[in-house]
Amino acid sequence: MAEEKKHYMTEEGKEKLENELEYLKTEKRKEVVERIKVARSFGDLSENSEYDAAKDEQAFVEARIQQLEKMVRNAEIIEEQDEDPHVVSIGKSVKFIELPDGEEESYTIVGSAEADPFEGKISNDSPMARSLLGRTVGDEVSVQTPGGEMNVRITEVG
Repeated sequence: MAEEKKHYMTEEGKEKLENELEYLKTEKRKEVVERIKVARSFGDLSENSEYDAAKDEQAFVEARIQQLEKMVRNAEIIEEQDEDPHVVSIGKSVKFIELPDGEEESYTIVGSAEADPFEGKISNDSPMARSLLGRTVGDEVSVQTPGGEMNVRITEVG
């Protein structure tokens, strides 16, 4: 069997996934089963949209439970070890200036399970993060993005 992908995350991120998993298993499953029972009582299942919707939701919930169990099982907690504080790595924030216009951006590099670009958290699998990982303050980096090539200079790692 192939080795399963590690899911890099903070302790806080893992706890968030575990809480969602617990909610889905203990509460959401019961809610969906109850919705299916109620929908069945409406009669003919072949034309029962409530039943179909409840079954679809059940499939979604079960798939999400499996996904979360796999992520939690393969969680690799990001810890600050004796790493160089100036080197970009998973779990660190990085500020950079877009070249040549100087627009500054800041992101925290996290595992894919915690990625949320709207909160400034990008996945370590993203083109931006892959280009920045292992680099240091002052490095100029070329990043291949879906919109084309982008050049940046790292100004801060924290």
